[in-house]
Amino acid sequence: MKKILALTLCVLMAIFAFASCGSDNKAADTAADTKTDTAADTKTDTAADTADDTAFVFDPATVDGDAKNIVDKGTLVVGITEFEPMNYMDENGAWTGFDTEFAEAVAAVFGVKAEFREIEWDNKWIELESGNIDCVWNGMTITDEVNENSNCTKAYVINAQVVVAPADKAAEYTDVDSIKDLTFAVESGSAGQEVGTELGLNVVEYTAQSDAVMAVESGKANACIIDLTMAKAMTGEGTSYADLGTALSLSSEEYGIAFRKDSNMTDIVNQIIDSLKADGTLPALAEKYELTLAD
Repeated sequence: MKKILALTLCVLMAIFAFASCGSDNKAADTAADTKTDTAADTKTDTAADTADDTAFVFDPATVDGDAKNIVDKGTLVVGITEFEPMNYMDENGAWTGFDTEFAEAVAAVFGVKAEFREIEWDNKWIELESGNIDCVWNGMTITDEVNENSNCTKAYVINAQVVVAPADKAAEYTDVDSIKDLTFAVESGSAGQEVGTELGLNVVEYTAQSDAVMAVESGKANACIIDLTMAKAMTGEGTSYADLGTALSLSSEEYGIAFRKDSNMTDIVNQIIDSLKADGTLPALAEKYELTLAD
């Protein structure tokens, strides 16, 4: 009888131990599942919150003014000149460049197409006010003149005005005194013309920056004052103007986009700029075209 009772007790103890072990494992599994689910939910919620903080959602039903006009006609008309690497023709005769792709990305947010219209830079404010274009978006330096004649966005790229000269002469030009006797080609109405005039240099106006570069190449001018972004793209080894080089920098500046004075587009586009920075679109374009984004 004692043997039977002892055997029964052993069996009961084994069953209890197994049940306890299973309960502990189940509790552990439940805790692990809960921890995993909570972490996943937290990660998902954090990602969603981050997306909500950076993404800009445009609702065409809530806008008026210029923004509504652009949505209604289905195009964002961008005033440009040929200015590599901001806006220029590719091998197929289509516009490309940093500002071209940037404008297309902004137009897509509005659900419209970007249309690029060449203008004479000196007439940009007339073109803008007449409604012939919706904005000036062409590596445009933010100046007092820009702010007086338009409602300009925040800066999106930093730049400088530089002296471009024959490569065998560029090293000789190290300061303003060394260039004061030169004749400079500049684009009419450009930041290059403005800085050259302020420094008391002898400037000759041309229709476009590319024409100013050609004037140096042909010997019509000793040097030109153009944007650093264009100088890097158009001059030096491996470019169309391999015998030209960059000398000294005359000023630092930032690029912005000009809309009409009373336009509601500026505030909207500023929000889109922040969104395109946050989602990586603008950093990728800056790397592609070797530009530096403004803070």
